[in-house]
Amino acid sequence: MKALQKIDPDDLIDMSPLVDQGLTRIELAYAQDDNLLFDERIYRVDARLWLHKNLAGIVKIAAETLLKQDLRLVLYDGLRTTDAQDRMLGTKAVKDNPQWLEEPRLLSPPGAGAHPRGMAIDCSLETLEGNLLEMGTAFDFLAENSTPEHNLAHRKHPYHPKPIIYNRKILDIVMQNAAQEIGTALLPLPQEWWDFRLPPEIYEMYEPLSDTDLPPTMRMV
Repeated sequence: MKALQKIDPDDLIDMSPLVDQGLTRIELAYAQDDNLLFDERIYRVDARLWLHKNLAGIVKIAAETLLKQDLRLVLYDGLRTTDAQDRMLGTKAVKDNPQWLEEPRLLSPPGAGAHPRGMAIDCSLETLEGNLLEMGTAFDFLAENSTPEHNLAHRKHPYHPKPIIYNRKILDIVMQNAAQEIGTALLPLPQEWWDFRLPPEIYEMYEPLSDTDLPPTMRMV
């Protein structure tokens, strides 16, 4: 079995300069006490949004494209260390909803998935005036039933009105075109309209990151 590659912290990009450039707004969901999913803070209050350099390039290109359409990319979450994942599983919300951990999982166990490698981004769209586009659900909506017909956040949910389908399509097309521009594959996670990630054949080549793998200023919890 081939050994997993380690991710160099220098390959993680702080996305906050995109805010200074007017390209994005960052609302790091789990650094807030009142996040929708857990209703308690998971990250440090001064945590930043980090992405692996391959995904960071896609996000930057997408944000530049959207700005030309008078839209802004909103970034909610990127790197989610194994320590953060472990803290999430210990919350009351998760203990009250064990189905979230059943296949097809809506939450990953520590070390699983693209987030603990900085290879997933949770994002949405807003106008330049700061009004979120209607996407059918809030970010981080988790359905009790994860099948497409019951999960309003699923990309194949069949009952959304046309404006919601159109808004989701804008986000999908811009992200996919940005990935194609730099020659990197991108996977829109089926059950969450906001989640875009490098595909498993890429992120599974790398070890997940814990806080202890990072310098103190980059740690999440």
